[in-house]
Amino acid sequence: MSQTDFSIPALLTGKVAIVTGASRGLGAQIAQQMAAAGAMVCVNYLNSNEAAEAVVAGIEKAGGQAFSYQGDVSDLSKMKAMASEVIERFGRIDVLVNNALPHYQFNPSADYTSIETVEWAHFSQQIDGIVKGAVNTVQAVLPQMKSQQMGKIINISTNLVYNPVVTYYDYTTAKSALIGLTRNLAAELGQYGIRVNLLAGGLLKTTDASSLTTEEVFDYIATTTPLRQATSVADFANSVLLMASDLSLAITGQSIAVDGGLTMP
Repeated sequence: MSQTDFSIPALLTGKVAIVTGASRGLGAQIAQQMAAAGAMVCVNYLNSNEAAEAVVAGIEKAGGQAFSYQGDVSDLSKMKAMASEVIERFGRIDVLVNNALPHYQFNPSADYTSIETVEWAHFSQQIDGIVKGAVNTVQAVLPQMKSQQMGKIINISTNLVYNPVVTYYDYTTAKSALIGLTRNLAAELGQYGIRVNLLAGGLLKTTDASSLTTEEVFDYIATTTPLRQATSVADFANSVLLMASDLSLAITGQSIAVDGGLTMP
């Protein structure tokens, strides 16, 4: 069964969510499904204004509430301004999904796939976008979440941190750092009712990153998973809904793979 087989339950009625990097791909799907579950959503984007507005229009057409906000997650002042705008519009911030990803090409023959040719500049670019970006967004929403004495922070990672089938040194190292960040945040912020978890996806069917992947490759991946199926973008987004909802109040500090059991961290 996949997301297309059933209606999304109203798990997030009355909740307010921010999804970074939500103009396309996985981020757009998460924003759309959060809105379908009842959340009011801030669709953050960096460059793709037209795409972000299309996501908002789709949400509104379906009866949901959303608005787009341009802001670089690596700029703390921009993230604080975004949080202020969300509070002004909706009065609170319940969920933060750290999905934004700096520009990256998943090229198995690139310089950054070998320790002999990777450069520190590769690492810096990914760390700034992934780790610094997540730190900035958390710092931006934290005052509001602390005042509410509740909040959900969901960091998006990759199962390559558990099984580096391609050695993307810069990307995987930065995404691995999110695990440590998640655990530290959970340990410190639990006293304020704030839960922090990480979801790690595999090769999702289908995003911009996997758009060139052939059906044969997806079929092969499916045969290697216990569920015998590749994970869809919609199914991954449903896992985000679970972690964002009150059904997961007893879960914090966890790093969970959403890949049909391909990896079992």
